[in-house]
Amino acid sequence: MTTDETTPDAADIPEINNGRYLYCVVQAESDAELETTGIDGESVSVIAENGIGAVVHACDGLYDTDDLGQIQRWLIRHQTVVDAAGEAFGTPVPFQFDTILRGGEAGLRQWLREETDTLQPVLSELAGHWEYRVEVVEYDSPDDETLIAQDERLSELEAQIDEASKGQAFLLEKQFDQRLTELRAARRETMTAELEAELAKEAREVHTLERSPASEITKVAGRGSGGSSRESDGGDGGDNHRPGGDGDTEDESNATTADSETICRLTLLAHEDNEDEIGSILDDVAAEDGIEVRFTGPWPPYTFAPAIGDDENDGNGNGDGDGGNAGGPARIGG
Repeated sequence: MTTDETTPDAADIPEINNGRYLYCVVQAESDAELETTGIDGESVSVIAENGIGAVVHACDGLYDTDDLGQIQRWLIRHQTVVDAAGEAFGTPVPFQFDTILRGGEAGLRQWLREETDTLQPVLSELAGHWEYRVEVVEYDSPDDETLIAQDERLSELEAQIDEASKGQAFLLEKQFDQRLTELRAARRETMTAELEAELAKEAREVHTLERSPASEITKVAGRGSGGSSRESDGGDGGDNHRPGGDGDTEDESNATTADSETICRLTLLAHEDNEDEIGSILDDVAAEDGIEVRFTGPWPPYTFAPAIGDDENDGNGNGDGDGGNAGGPARIGG
């Protein structure tokens, strides 16, 4: 439903009569119910066919606005409903914000029947699996002097700079800075690869994310976000290993600050039974001096849910990004 009629693209927004806003699909029988309210207080229902339940609410238009605050409220409510479905029915296959099917309940049931052969294996494979996010931040990274002492090439460049003319020194300093950058990147890559290898022993999939995440509201407005508000109880915790937000707040949006550097950000698909083992691995990392590990989850598996339905996209986009594949096109015609 359009809340801002002055939006320049308003004329291009298709009308949707008797639509069904789709939050997620779950394994459910015909008598399934979900006690929660949807976006803008809409009544949420579970429509099931062939053991697959679609968590939906009735709607007559798209949720489009230029008001980022309103979008954020819609997104939070969307995620809250997906969370509630996961708690009630087990791991859901989440769909991105503003996924709407035309054709009313009859159209929705027809879509579920048509997609049964696709949805059922996905739900079975994801059963008991959740998405977890890991961010490793280092405080007091090795300074330049430490790296110079450890690297022969840096030592040579430093000595040459001291003896060079002004013009030569300028070129050598550029080489010196490039070498420093390469060493720091190689160190991050080594630490990341070692952690990935350890986590892969307990997780079904491990993916590397960008070290500097874009604004979460920007990512999710165009596609599904990776994550819900639930936090992990896995591991023993500890001051340097604690659950929290997704690490995408404005204060944490840069990979490197004056006093810290993000070594890596990872997303995992893992069975809930392995959460404690994953926590133990991260506890060992967090025990190192100057290292903080941020571990969040379990989240619905937004990043790992496959695209389902029509490949066409009417407006929200399905490009690659940190938010992952949200499980289908922005709009599905019925």
